[in-house]
Amino acid sequence: MLKHRLIPVLLLKNGVLVRSEGFRIHQVIGNPVHEAERFNEWNVDELIYIDISRGDDYDLRRNDSKINSLSDPLQILERVSQACFMPLTWGGRIRTVDDMRERFCRGADKVTINHAAIENPEIITHGARLFGSQAIVVSVDVKKNANGMYEVYRNGGQTPTGLTVQKWVATAQELGAGEIFLQSIDEDGMGEGYDVELIRSVCESVEIPVICCSGVGSFEDYAAGIRAGASAVAAANLWHFKELADRAGKRALAKAGISVRK
Repeated sequence: MLKHRLIPVLLLKNGVLVRSEGFRIHQVIGNPVHEAERFNEWNVDELIYIDISRGDDYDLRRNDSKINSLSDPLQILERVSQACFMPLTWGGRIRTVDDMRERFCRGADKVTINHAAIENPEIITHGARLFGSQAIVVSVDVKKNANGMYEVYRNGGQTPTGLTVQKWVATAQELGAGEIFLQSIDEDGMGEGYDVELIRSVCESVEIPVICCSGVGSFEDYAAGIRAGASAVAAANLWHFKELADRAGKRALAKAGISVRK
């Protein structure tokens, strides 16, 4: 039986980890290398890091979050990969195939692209041909527009694209994406559970695996994402504020009758 994955998502801004709410509010919570070490101890299935920094400012402003001698995001990736003994996906600031190659050379197992895929869809195909479809994850940020339709956003969830989510994920699959990483802007940081309708509509539009994220407030919320069709369930904030979140999350999934890796 295929086992479903449970994945922490770590957001990196200006060199430190942050929690997110609505893609707009960000609270500093820690050191990205220390978190990778902690998740090794927990034996999680995979890790997803996304660099949401804007511009070139990587000032590590707080001593308790500082990584000595590291000021470049690629140096942080390299240090994280050295401490990470599970599959590592890295996203953010990837604009070209050369950017992908650099991240693989620094230790990433997969890359996730968002803005670049929308601006230049051919990058999906080029990346898949060079590195394999399994290494190319297309991240999709979605918000309900004024007409109540699910619309894809870019630029860190700030700019509407006019694309419907169903059409965009189907296009990404056709171009060679190996996986979809789905985030709901409306549910981000709310702790009210996944947008099940959104997850179901995306999973019905593609055959490739879908990782759903955004909105988890309790371990019991994970099961709804799997039942809606996702291959993997992910969360960000919950992992930072709940001890042994891997075990509690997998217990909740197993209790719901969902197969997970022990």
